[in-house]
Amino acid sequence: MTPTPHYSLVVPFFNEAGNILPLIGTAVEVLDALGRDYEIILVNDGSTDATAAEIAACITRWPRCRALHQPRNLGQATALLDGLRSARGAILLAMDGDGQNDPRDLPLLIAPVEAGTLDVACGWRHDRHDSWLRRRMSRLANFVRGRVLGDHLHDSGCQLRALRREVVGALFPFELLQSFLPAIAIAAGFRLGEFRVRHHPRTLGEAKYSFRTLWWRPALAMLRLRRELRLRHR
Repeated sequence: MTPTPHYSLVVPFFNEAGNILPLIGTAVEVLDALGRDYEIILVNDGSTDATAAEIAACITRWPRCRALHQPRNLGQATALLDGLRSARGAILLAMDGDGQNDPRDLPLLIAPVEAGTLDVACGWRHDRHDSWLRRRMSRLANFVRGRVLGDHLHDSGCQLRALRREVVGALFPFELLQSFLPAIAIAAGFRLGEFRVRHHPRTLGEAKYSFRTLWWRPALAMLRLRRELRLRHR
């Protein structure tokens, strides 16, 4: 039997071949330095490129990695939730698989959760390396979301996070859960904080977001979530 890990890092991937080995290599260095047992859950969300082979290479090189393969592309929300639910650690970590999040920021987010002052620590990409249009749309979306859902974060779409495993019990399958997780956690009574983290330009692969996925789809989902949260927390 392997020991129960203290940390579980969940990383969803969809067609991110070329980004995976460098990203996980850095994550392993960071987690090794923390001196506690850990696991890294690599979620393959139905990729059609060499993602599966690169995940297998990670497992061979770093035995604390394990794979979770989705039968088809179910979307980042499902991949993230399935990964979090399969995690065994007391403190759960999450980040994007495109190499734009920096694993070296994980200790910054872990510290307040470990100390018991926060239940969820969220990254804030204050110096984003995305297109001007995407940054402007994201800023507007965060402004609207904060007022409709009450999370009031600068960057609820940042996937670099640390959270107590108890938070997972409050989550439920929902479209764009990866962006609405902070609002769901706040509605359930958990304490959140936000910290400035690094953000790198994408060097390989393609962004998976369009105008529809960045604005119209989140807007409609946000209204559905507000209704859902009111029903759940009457």
